[in-house]
Amino acid sequence: MSDQGTTSGLEQLPAILPIFPLSGALLLTTGQLPLHVFEPRYIDMVRDAMESHRVIGIIQPLDPEDPSHEPVLYSVGCAGKICEFSESDDGNFSITLEGVCRFKTIEELDRITRYRQIKADYTPFKTDLTFAPNEPVNRDRLQNVLNHFLEFDNEEDDWEALNNLADDNLVNSLSMICPFSPAEKQALLEAEDVFARSELLISLLTMMMPQSNPNKTVQ
Repeated sequence: MSDQGTTSGLEQLPAILPIFPLSGALLLTTGQLPLHVFEPRYIDMVRDAMESHRVIGIIQPLDPEDPSHEPVLYSVGCAGKICEFSESDDGNFSITLEGVCRFKTIEELDRITRYRQIKADYTPFKTDLTFAPNEPVNRDRLQNVLNHFLEFDNEEDDWEALNNLADDNLVNSLSMICPFSPAEKQALLEAEDVFARSELLISLLTMMMPQSNPNKTVQ
């Protein structure tokens, strides 16, 4: 993709971004995150997003144990576009966000809505729109460590399906579904590119292996 195309892609993302703080939640480009929305302020947020750009920022509290109504947040999150939406009889929403691009918080805006909004800078992560890793993912190393965690109904066919995924789809999806701590998920989010994320993913899974149950943990 040309620089002009990259800039155009960034310009389509909202400069003022509504944010959904969620500890332990990880959204990455090409990944999908289902959410059940029931809190009134976030129902407002989803409704407003559906009437405009359909984009919401997922970001983690800095301290996952912070009980406050508006905890301090990490500076980096990921913007996701609502790709599925439904409303239940009780007025709650079920949505699915598809990761578009990471962002860095410039500042949080003074409150004009019940939900929080920030001024977002996407430019540090413009390669999210082009997928241009510095190096290819080492799939052999990744598969070796995943053998300790994955359980398949049809191992040969399912491994083939995984191997047919593009590097970004494979690494980002695995990063999202594996049971990492909030701090580890934030580190995966902030990795420079897909190659760096794959190396961190392998390291984290390797560290989990001695404590892992003989039964597979990710399906």
